[in-house]
Amino acid sequence: MKIKLPALMILSCCLFPISVPAQDPQAMPEPTKEHQWLKQFQGEWTTQQKGDLGPGQPPMACSGTITSRMVGGFWVVNEMKGDIMGVPMTGLQTIGYDVSKKKYVGTWVDSMTSFIWHYEGNVDETGKILTLEADGPNFMAEGKLTKFRDIYEFKPTGEIAIYSKMLGEDGKWVTFMTGVAKKKK
Repeated sequence: MKIKLPALMILSCCLFPISVPAQDPQAMPEPTKEHQWLKQFQGEWTTQQKGDLGPGQPPMACSGTITSRMVGGFWVVNEMKGDIMGVPMTGLQTIGYDVSKKKYVGTWVDSMTSFIWHYEGNVDETGKILTLEADGPNFMAEGKLTKFRDIYEFKPTGEIAIYSKMLGEDGKWVTFMTGVAKKKK
């Protein structure tokens, strides 16, 4: 009787099991103080923002909401809903802390573009201001990318001041959006 090689191998594994010493399972990571810092975003917020579309353009005003929740103690997910110049918009932002990079990291996608933003940044020495930087589509030069900064400043009043800046071709940062988020009671 011929026994094929694969069948013989299976049979030998059943009859002569390999003994592997028991190993301790690797401990799951715990959220760090940097992850804990993100909890400040949690909750329901209302927003008021003003945008500067450039020289000769009227300022743009928009309002909306932010719903923020933690995911596993490591990430905050911010869902933004609003109205920009009469057009409804939804955006989804993730922010976490990458222990190996020693930086906050995140993403942004929204209902108005097909671009995904990838952020990196830090909290300043006061512990109140998170600055995230990303490369994104240059609003002033179609088809080109430029650097952006989104800045979240946690105020003693419980509000968040929000600033968005873009690096101009002259190498200077231009603030094109300012706003405030107020926590709903």
